[in-house]
Amino acid sequence: MAEQPRDPGLQRHQPQLFSSFFQGSFACSTACRSEGKRVDLVTNSGHDMLLDKDYAALVEHHLLTARDGARWYLIEQQPGIYDWSSFTPMLHAAEQHGIEMIWELAHFGYPTHVDIWQPSFIDSFARFARAMAEVMRDEGYSQPFFTPINQISFWSWAGAEVAWLNPNASGRGKDLKLQLVRASIAAIDAIRDVLPQARFVLTDPLVHVAAADNSAVAQQEAGHQHLAQFEAWDMLSGRLHPELGGDMRYLDIIGVNYYPDNQWFINGDPLPPQHQAYRPLNLLLAEVWHRYQRPLLLAETGAEGEARSPWLRSIMEQVNIALDNGIGLEGVSIYPVVEYPAWADDRRSPGALLGLPDPNGNRTVYEPLALELRSQQIKMNNVTQERTV
Repeated sequence: MAEQPRDPGLQRHQPQLFSSFFQGSFACSTACRSEGKRVDLVTNSGHDMLLDKDYAALVEHHLLTARDGARWYLIEQQPGIYDWSSFTPMLHAAEQHGIEMIWELAHFGYPTHVDIWQPSFIDSFARFARAMAEVMRDEGYSQPFFTPINQISFWSWAGAEVAWLNPNASGRGKDLKLQLVRASIAAIDAIRDVLPQARFVLTDPLVHVAAADNSAVAQQEAGHQHLAQFEAWDMLSGRLHPELGGDMRYLDIIGVNYYPDNQWFINGDPLPPQHQAYRPLNLLLAEVWHRYQRPLLLAETGAEGEARSPWLRSIMEQVNIALDNGIGLEGVSIYPVVEYPAWADDRRSPGALLGLPDPNGNRTVYEPLALELRSQQIKMNNVTQERTV
């Protein structure tokens, strides 16, 4: 794969939306797996018991913006009754350490008393979103960041195509996608009723799908699969299925999640970086930017084991090309920022910056990644200073 040249005729984009360009994403899924077992990654990672230490560690590593989750299934264990005891400690700990938070309202999980297929799901989620906005307002927030539903496209596939997690259905991915888009729109409206200046990060995987050969059929199928990644954002913006009520006002900030396995052939085989069909990240970011003209956040990225620091280095090479070409990328978030036990043997478990806690509640820092992160932060600061002189 040849390196993509920077366009000298474009002005470099200067990120300014978030408190810090480099960010940390906490694993906060509360999905139920196909066997019916709920997997709460906030608990499994020890994050719920180590909020103060974890947020303090972010500050130590100059990560002043983060993504974390309000666990709906804990907050609303009985219909319409909200217990915020699992959330307000997170809110206050983030406040104490000066962390700007992007709060996720539904990360693959929801209360057991809710039927995700029914219209009542949309109403329940909107009420929950409004109640959370009221809590934030009463705490003195006027412009918080939210992700209403994390990764609509991935959840639709994992939960309703392959029955990998709740709602454990097969062949109903499109139905779930439509339902999750409806719920997202209702939640955004409910939050804006309380907090008109709230901002929203709409996340989904950023992928590339390539044909295995040069046949017209293969090329057409690859194009179809590749474009499918935009469906949820197109629905939210009103481009697709306008009967859902989508509009560009719902497509605020686009969060893209990108990992080493986010490019593949139409048969599912991994697309190796050295293959001629592999597309550099900067071009994938440019495709989203030119399609929507909305601020972008690389909301999750990470690799396993010893690949962690080289992966961040390669990501930042591509990010800097994108920024130099005027792409409105506002941040890069390391995922997961703290380690958690894998959901299952076949589940991607990107290596974290901070390990699982020991019996004393201390996490080991993965030094190669920490050093690479600091190096990239310094480079970004130097470029920013050069451009402002």
